[in-house]
Amino acid sequence: MAVAKQFLKSKPIAKVTFELPAEAVNGAKTVALAGEFNSWDISAQTLKKQKDGSYKTTVELPVGAEYQYRYVLDGTTWANDWAADKYVANGVAGEENSVVVL
Repeated sequence: MAVAKQFLKSKPIAKVTFELPAEAVNGAKTVALAGEFNSWDISAQTLKKQKDGSYKTTVELPVGAEYQYRYVLDGTTWANDWAADKYVANGVAGEENSVVVL
């Protein structure tokens, strides 16, 4: 998993590319990105399958903040990003959320 950040010079926005490698997808047919930036809506941001089997999407987010997020596989399985900037407890059965820091 990887998160790539591209900071825009013209405004306080970063283009953040979230990528889930094929081995982490584990045969899932759909991959979504849910987080604070989309009200944890699992249908708001779907990732597109790449030729190598990975899934990828890009989101524009304001800089100067931290955003919690997780991947949702096939609409039911929640997964963290192995390459997140950090992790925070989410209060559900000892689970953690991935965090991107901008």
